Amino acid sequence: MSMLDIDALDVWFGRDRGRVDAVRQASFIAAAGESFGLVGESGSGKSTILRAITGLAPTWSGKIAVKGHAIGQRRPKAFYKQVQMVFQDPYASLHPRHSVDAVLGETLHLHGFRDIDARVVKLLDDVGLGQKFRFRYPHQLSGGQRQRVAIARALAPEPELLLLDEPTSALDVSVQAEILNLLADLRQEHGLTYLMVSHDLSVVGHMCDRLAVMKDGEIVEIMDVAALRAMKATHPYSQHLLQASV
Repeated sequence: MSMLDIDALDVWFGRDRGRVDAVRQASFIAAAGESFGLVGESGSGKSTILRAITGLAPTWSGKIAVKGHAIGQRRPKAFYKQVQMVFQDPYASLHPRHSVDAVLGETLHLHGFRDIDARVVKLLDDVGLGQKFRFRYPHQLSGGQRQRVAIARALAPEPELLLLDEPTSALDVSVQAEILNLLADLRQEHGLTYLMVSHDLSVVGHMCDRLAVMKDGEIVEIMDVAALRAMKATHPYSQHLLQASV
């Protein structure tokens, strides 16, 4: 079953002569339970696709469908129970004056959950932090711990699809593997589908089943991870990326 269906997606910013076409005619399908990667150099349109899905990039055309239900310009509340996003910078995505308990509790409250205390504890356990971090503030946490809180917040509504926007690129190298392994475990435990943006092919090779290569706002190739590992790209730009990553 298809979890995410993107067809002929165009995303742009500005109008008339000031218009910038960030994504052009992007099409791919991510199956339920799959981890699908978007790779390419900075400015290729990867993160813009994620922002279009969530409504953060409001000027778009084409088709975005989640579990067969097409998304319009306005997202119903139910959409955000089904789809959540983990951002690149865990410090910027957390309110500096809100404790971990407040961040998670507010999210649970907004989505209509009642047994909030128990759920906060369970979320912290799920991301490997535990109760001792419950009443700490973002400035009291390391980068990896902040990203674990951001992941816990994304998990709070019990989504089926997680959008991961370079979730480890702002972290120390020593912490990156821990977060990637956590994400891989959570995907298995919760039956999640991932759409993951990364410029790092080794990360995509570790995390994803298939990937789309983007260049200048367009998808130039879709391949499975076996082809990536075997260095068997067909498009010249994909070959260039693979060679550059060696």
